[in-house]
Amino acid sequence: MKQNYEELLEQVRGLGAYRAELIDVEKIRFDRAFRELCEQNACGNYGQCWMCPPDAGDIDELIAEAGSYRRALVYQTVGKLEDSYDFEGMMEAARVHGELSRRLTELFETQPFSRKLHLGAGGCHVCPVCAKRTQESCRHPELAMPSLETYGVAVSELAASCGMNYINGKDTVTYFGALFFSE
Repeated sequence: MKQNYEELLEQVRGLGAYRAELIDVEKIRFDRAFRELCEQNACGNYGQCWMCPPDAGDIDELIAEAGSYRRALVYQTVGKLEDSYDFEGMMEAARVHGELSRRLTELFETQPFSRKLHLGAGGCHVCPVCAKRTQESCRHPELAMPSLETYGVAVSELAASCGMNYINGKDTVTYFGALFFSE
């Protein structure tokens, strides 16, 4: 049975994505330099989250894994902020994006793809505190989601390749995710 991609994109938009587009994975640029950015630990998750480096895996292996898929459904959400210092607004937009990502994981489970990989925005946010911080195994491996950056995806270039804006105007915050798949 041939997949109706336009219908799938409409479903993704209907669940709350601002934009959703398909791209052939061969057109996505991966860059191992993102691992070096992670090692600088600006976000505080390096070595503190099972889905973040170094625990997520070797960057070259992750790039090869993502590159082995045929297509990716890229989606974005855009949150409105009071101003560029609206941290609470950014966190609320991240929460909304995370909820959409969880709904899309459920949607993708119903699709007839042979292989799937879901990459989100800015690390896994399933648990309020990652089990890694308390030296436990991942509590929800079926829900845990590494980020696009963990896999070396150049997100700003991915957005441009999909005809999406990486920045969507003053006083907004934009988050991206991608569902990699093979038929």
